[in-house]
Amino acid sequence: MKAEIEIGSKKFNVDFSKGKDISIPLDFNNLQPNTYGVDIATAKAYKDDQFIGDTRSGGPCNFETLNFTPHCNGTHTECIGHLTDKRVNILSSLEEEMIPSTLITIIPKKSIDSYVPDLEESDLLITKKDLVDKLLLFDNNFYKAIVIRTLPNKKDKIYRDYMQHKPPFFSIEAMQYIVSLGVTHLLVDIPSVDRLFDDGNLTAHNIFWDTKLKKYNQSTKSKTITEMIYVPDCISDGSYLLNLQIPAFLSDAAPSRPILYALNEI
Repeated sequence: MKAEIEIGSKKFNVDFSKGKDISIPLDFNNLQPNTYGVDIATAKAYKDDQFIGDTRSGGPCNFETLNFTPHCNGTHTECIGHLTDKRVNILSSLEEEMIPSTLITIIPKKSIDSYVPDLEESDLLITKKDLVDKLLLFDNNFYKAIVIRTLPNKKDKIYRDYMQHKPPFFSIEAMQYIVSLGVTHLLVDIPSVDRLFDDGNLTAHNIFWDTKLKKYNQSTKSKTITEMIYVPDCISDGSYLLNLQIPAFLSDAAPSRPILYALNEI
């Protein structure tokens, strides 16, 4: 299916049959990315005294029970309810279906940027300067969602154990800059926008949602963060239309499937 759309003052053609999936498929009981050493995501045939949900074991159909932790087992999208005492769910927070977006590629590095708690010698950051340098190359009408691919972009991101590979994260200045642009949806190929072990500060998360002391902020309710994506090298930096797909989960986070659609200016 093809369509003609208008973003800002420009018109574009988009082919909805040619979307690029930037999620990591969740391979239950097999290799998959993992954060904090949680149990891997599993699928198990349901069984009781009269029924088994596995055709290979004589059952009439396949009928599985799934166990997983969205924040740690793969691509997921989270809302402000990730931080607040008020229980807010991702289904009520994600209000958009087609979102103008910009994909950029960043090399994390040691920096004089700041963070709370204090930076460690081995910390690599997504910095404000790098964000500014990259984003200025693209139309700001596509800043509604920012998609960030980090280098090196090895394919082991689709099953990486982040307890063995320390990931980069956002500096305070970098996240403040993201907020200043009016970004509503932030998508990253790291397990968290914060350092994994940060004494519970979640500094970058709290800057993004403008939350303090776990207090709910109505003005940022529609903002989302998507973590643990994977953007193949064949997808170029640039402006896209994003379809951020989630299941109807009434939870602070849910597995997600972001799709990027290329745009051709008319």
